[in-house]
This record gives sequence, C-alpha cells and structure tokens, in this order.
Amino acid sequence: MFVDSVSIIVKAGAGGPGKVSFRREKYIPKGGPDGGDGGDGGSVVFQADSGLNTLYDFRGRTTWEAPTGDPGLAKQAAGRDAEDLVIRLPPGTMIYDEDTGALLHDLKPGESIVIAKGGRGGRGNEHFKHSTNQTPRTAEPGTPGEEKRLRLELKLIADVGLVGKPNAGKSTMLAAMTRANPKIAAYPFTTLSPQLGICEVDATRRLVIADIPGLIEGAAQGAGLGLDFLRHIERTRVLVHLLDVLPPDGETPAGNYRAIRAELAAHSDKLADKPELIVLNKLDLLPDQAERDRAVKDLCRELNLDPRRDLIVTSGATGLNLRDLADRLWRMVNEKPGTTEWGTGEAVAWKSAPWKPTPGPAAPAASGPQPSAPALKPTPKAAPKPAPKPAQKMGKKPAQKVTKKPATKPVKKVVKKASGKPVKKASGKPVKKSSKKPARRGTR
Repeated sequence: MFVDSVSIIVKAGAGGPGKVSFRREKYIPKGGPDGGDGGDGGSVVFQADSGLNTLYDFRGRTTWEAPTGDPGLAKQAAGRDAEDLVIRLPPGTMIYDEDTGALLHDLKPGESIVIAKGGRGGRGNEHFKHSTNQTPRTAEPGTPGEEKRLRLELKLIADVGLVGKPNAGKSTMLAAMTRANPKIAAYPFTTLSPQLGICEVDATRRLVIADIPGLIEGAAQGAGLGLDFLRHIERTRVLVHLLDVLPPDGETPAGNYRAIRAELAAHSDKLADKPELIVLNKLDLLPDQAERDRAVKDLCRELNLDPRRDLIVTSGATGLNLRDLADRLWRMVNEKPGTTEWGTGEAVAWKSAPWKPTPGPAAPAASGPQPSAPALKPTPKAAPKPAPKPAQKMGKKPAQKVTKKPATKPVKKVVKKASGKPVKKASGKPVKKSSKKPARRGTR
C-alpha cells in the first residue's frame, strides 16, 4: 500500500538521574560522597533509506520514543548512555512541524538528521561537596528529551514523470520501458498510486521513471486523484506528456493536452515550467499509415509543433520507438542549463539537439596563384652551455701528496762573534752554555 503523508509524535529519551552514595569501607571511617552521573538519553534520528518508497510503516504507529539513560552508580561510576532511535525514511521525505507548519528538513538520499535531541544525565552528589557541606545528600535529575509533533510528506525522486489523462497508456509505457509490474486494465484510474521503474538505456545509462495516476479537469482543486499525487511530479526533472491518439472521451489529443497543462499550471508555476516532451501514444490503433500521418499532422498544426523535433510517436503495446524515446529522455535529463531549445507554440516542448555537430562546408579554393608566405629568418642558435663539473662525493676529500722529511736534521753551523758568545747562523740566538764548569788549572 502506498502511503505518502502521515502525522507522528517523536520523543527523545530523558537523561538518567545522578546517584547519592557515600564511600563506606572497613578501616576508612571518613569516606566521602562518591555518587556518579546519570547517562544521556537517546535521540531520535531520521535516516534516508533508498530501499523504501512509501511511509506505510508509520500508518499504524503514531508515537516513536527513544530510550532513557541509566541512573548513576556508586564509586563515581556514570550510568550508561541510551542508544539513539534511528527511523528509516524514503529519500525525498519532507519533515514539517505539525504545530507551526514550518519545514524542518528535506531528507535527501544518504542523509541522516537528529530531529529530537535526548536529555542530559544528572550529576551525582560527589559534585556538590565543599568545605561547609561535606556530606551532600542531593543529586540532579536528568533533563527531559525533546518532543515534537511532525508531519511527513513523501515526494518521489525520479528523473522522468509520466503524466496524462486516465487510460493514456502510462502504465503500459512504464512496463514496456522498465522492469516494473504496474496494474494494467482497460478502465480509467487503474493506477491508484505512483509507481517507480528503472529504464536501462544501455549498460552505463539509467533513468528512474515515475508513473503518476491519471489527471482530470479540476485535479488542482481536488478532483479525482490528482491533488494527492501532483506533488510527486515536482521532484522529477523532465515530464513526458502521453496523449492517446484515439481518446475514449471523444476529445482530441490537442484538447486533452491543453486540459492537463492547465491543471499543472494551476498547481504550481514551477511545475508548469519543467521541460516537457510530448508523446503521441497507441499508434498501433491506426493500422493505416495514411491515418497515422494525418493524426500527427493535425496535432502538430493545432499545437504548432515541429514533428521532427517536438513530438515522438510511440506504441507501448508493440514497442514502437521506445528505444528512441529512452535515448531522447536521457539527453533531456543530462542537458546543461541554458542550452535547451524551446518550442514557440502553445506546447512547451523540448527540441532535441543532434548527437554530433554537423561539419560546415569546406571553403572553396581561390583561383589564381597564391602569394607565398614571407620567409622567416633562421633564429641564431644559442652557444652551448659548458658541461657541469662532476659532483664530488660527500664525505671524501681528494688525496694529497705526502712529502717525507729527512730523518736527520741538518747540522747548524755556529759562529763566534767578537763578544765570544756562540750564536746560531740562521736565527742569531745565543747557544746555551754547558752546565759543566771547566777544570781549574793548578798553581804551583
């Protein structure tokens, strides 16, 4: 069952109370306070899960409450913090405050957010001891967690959205282009909820296509199923407007197109300005090729379309042109802003660009002799740089020649001056006298 809007109440866990305790042990007559702090309460966390596409899990449960923290213990031991309550939501869920109506958060793929914060644990009595109160018998209680009333609204995230009148062939088209298995029957309003499918253009290119329930006149004011599901088209990047070539209500394809365009514009200006591709479906109902050409010509004339650019004719039952449709949608989704061409008629239709730019015609060769280009002077070559000296290895010095000194010193000549003192010839310094005294001559 598809559920896209619920109201719930979330409550974060309260913090645990602090402990009043005293140290009492044998042979320790004066044990002081040792009460520990309480644990923090758990928070409420919203986490996007790509495997979900509905809010069905919230339909029978309206209150979601996180656990509280544990109380403090003796010996200054703190209580255990409570675990967070993680609530998984499909990507694209919009979280509103039920009381004020304010948008709190728009949950994106792979994102998580703390929507209600848990309470803080209270302090034990060991925090209140001081010189005048050495035996405190009070402790703090834990603070309560946040509580909020929320409204969750889901907007499907898809690349392409299929819109059109009931029985235009949207479910058949989705089943033919993807592996989805929507309900297909020969009566209007077969699709009662949006359906998602993945179209594999090739091994590296994929598109997410959403089938929106059929729209009728007055859908923007609540007629039919349009008001409940028009918001899902706001998430898509490209709209595919399916037109039945033989409408069962007696209208023309151009009249049905104008009716749906009016409902899109009445719901949102942003929705009316989205890129759009017109697809004339169920062409297999016209077996004659002349009738097919006439139907395409009439539609293009009424909506001022170019049949080569603004329109694709398909058949979901036989698979006609579905490959070209998938390729065109891929280019539309990945088109850079500012490069898209738009139609000039009533239909706001996307004009596809060619796969590769067409090369222009080659320039004709000029007749007559062509002036030769002026000869360029040769640039002088720069002088060759001297070769760098080989770098010396670190830590090694060049070997030096060692000269051996003679083993014996040369004999210095001693000369005597007039004073009678022996003097060196080279330096002129006096020679030391011998310590032995000369022998005295005997007298008789």
